[in-house]
Amino acid sequence: MPNRSKRYVVKGWPLALTTLTVLTLTACNSSEEPAAAPSPPTHSHPAPKSPSPSPSASAADGDDVAACTDGNCEITVTKPVTIRLEGPDGSPTTLSVTELGPNKIEYEVKSGNGRSKGGASGKGQGCLTVLRANGSGNSCGPLRGTRPAAQRDAVVIQATTSVDGTATLHVVSP
Repeated sequence: MPNRSKRYVVKGWPLALTTLTVLTLTACNSSEEPAAAPSPPTHSHPAPKSPSPSPSASAADGDDVAACTDGNCEITVTKPVTIRLEGPDGSPTTLSVTELGPNKIEYEVKSGNGRSKGGASGKGQGCLTVLRANGSGNSCGPLRGTRPAAQRDAVVIQATTSVDGTATLHVVSP
């Protein structure tokens, strides 16, 4: 028996093959990236930067730490700071505010070989430190509205808390 298979010739097949080839090459060689699927929402938020607190009361010397170098100033501090000043006998002295918060302050004073630490917490609380050539003393408690008085041969430091997280420092020398 003779092979009688039928051949079907599709007219236009070269055009169909060319079109299919062009579409395939276009899809494979496209320079555009496929659109990425949107990422799922996250619920973590970056921690907001907390600005330095604004003082509720203005001090005579503002926040100018340099105003204290002569041993007489009234400044507002909004963050931990170290202040260099002249001690009662002319020795270099440092006043370091180590912690601040709403109604809270902690500080340390170093003069010569002596050290004194003070700290207070609570509304209107504060500390009074008196530095003398032969020693120092601290007293902490309610101080709102008071001003330190100059004392002979001494440097007096008063630190008062504030509800807004700032503190007022008064330094008085004779």
